[in-house]
Amino acid sequence: MTTLQERLRAVGVTLGIGFGSFVVGAVLLTLVSQSLSTVGIQLQNRPALRLGLSTVLLQGVAFGGVALVYLRISDRAVGFIQVHTPTRRDIGWFIGGLLTLLITVRALSAIIASLGFEQATNQIIEVGQEAPAVFLVLIPLSFLLVGPGEELLHRGVIQGTLRESFHPARAIILASLIFAMVHVFSLQGNGKFVYIGVVFTLALVLGVAYELTDNLAVPALIHGTYNAVQFGIAYYTVTQGTAF
Repeated sequence: MTTLQERLRAVGVTLGIGFGSFVVGAVLLTLVSQSLSTVGIQLQNRPALRLGLSTVLLQGVAFGGVALVYLRISDRAVGFIQVHTPTRRDIGWFIGGLLTLLITVRALSAIIASLGFEQATNQIIEVGQEAPAVFLVLIPLSFLLVGPGEELLHRGVIQGTLRESFHPARAIILASLIFAMVHVFSLQGNGKFVYIGVVFTLALVLGVAYELTDNLAVPALIHGTYNAVQFGIAYYTVTQGTAF
């Protein structure tokens, strides 16, 4: 039976992993930015390049690196991460999960608007409104890095670690809360708690998908596709001047 001390340790470790990965990513981005500035490349003047590098360094290098380092130092084999080629059943969960995310975000947006609450915006949206090409860059990166990287860290490592000490439902809730909390670094404006609440709700869907399929590929595909759809809509809205 898991003791209270073991549960508290699991929460502390996973919080450290979640927030620590963002620190690692920020440090890497700063070092690369300074290196590029020495050869005349100023990232602040190139938003698409900056976001592309940020995605590679954060979701790719930092998230992937932190996940692998944690597995090594905690004596967990790579097999700790449950992943395999999607089956027909997995594809069904992918379709269902994606539709659930899309419907949920529309419903939550409508409720938030009807209640008159403000909702913070992601810095990516702010940059994309000035340079729409950013959204086109992020569409393939959603599949290649964002979905796989964030799911590897938050579902594979964090949720998997919490599941060793908590009931699966509680592990999903805690992992989703950590996932939502770390998004505060990318928010601008008022209504940050509202935004975090929406992300938490969406993360629950991803956590349930991983728990029910034992296949990280499923939430990674759901996450990547969902983000790609949102970036596609954002690009169309900005360039055509028509909101969905």
